[in-house]
Amino acid sequence: MDQPLRMLGEHACFGGVQRFYEHDSTSTGTPMRFGLYLPPQAGDGPRGRVPVLFFLAGLTCTEETFAIKAGAQREAARLGLALVTPDTSPRGTGIAGASSDWDFGHGAGFYLDATRAPWSAHFRMARYVTQELRALVLEQFPLRADRVGLMGHSMGGHGALTLALKNPGLYQSVSALAPIAAPMHCSWGRKAFAGYLGEDREAWAAHDACALIRAGARLPPLLVDQGLADKFLAEQLHPQLLEAACADSGQPLRLRRHEGYDHGYYFVASFIADHLCHHAELLLDTPAGKN
Repeated sequence: MDQPLRMLGEHACFGGVQRFYEHDSTSTGTPMRFGLYLPPQAGDGPRGRVPVLFFLAGLTCTEETFAIKAGAQREAARLGLALVTPDTSPRGTGIAGASSDWDFGHGAGFYLDATRAPWSAHFRMARYVTQELRALVLEQFPLRADRVGLMGHSMGGHGALTLALKNPGLYQSVSALAPIAAPMHCSWGRKAFAGYLGEDREAWAAHDACALIRAGARLPPLLVDQGLADKFLAEQLHPQLLEAACADSGQPLRLRRHEGYDHGYYFVASFIADHLCHHAELLLDTPAGKN
């Protein structure tokens, strides 16, 4: 793949390196940005290839949000995991109204391929994450193509669940923090699905984790964390629907609820090490486990 990368920044971090890149995307037809953390174990030759974990961020976030706020690099360096953080949507699309709402359009791509004009011209985040960006980083950096994990927060948790469910075998580990677990049943999801996909609810079901699990799609053993002081819990997130779908379908799920934690990155930072260890157990030849 001959796809030039433009490095936007590079920072030494816990013995490894945190970088940010931009490239011209064929999926979205726009420049796209992503972050990459390479742990100190990454290097030249087959032994220098490390497992990689993609993190999908939530509404209004960018490729920098997780890298700056989550504090994940320390544990990723200890375990030997690379981290890839794509932006949450294409930017500068020229679509009228694309920047008008914080929960739709720019910064709110919902990790699907839009089928409704004008969004379908650029908002193809599912293709971008699962095909283009994946192929690009696996070719350009010392990463293992057979050890790839996926996790996300909020809208990105929805993305992690649905992209893994819709692409069986593509990801060897999956987790989510405060995911939008049943988007057909919340206003964020209904707004995004109607705007990007139209009014056909059968098309919506193909992007709803609970509906996909009930239809027979499966994931590797799943870890989900949810704060009980999350102001979006009752109306937007619905972890109980995910819990019921998994229980009824035999999908392995470890759902942890935490008193006092809200929706933001203080919550993410509090439990990110547990998530990296969860992925390490499935991705590493000799899992390092918890501290």
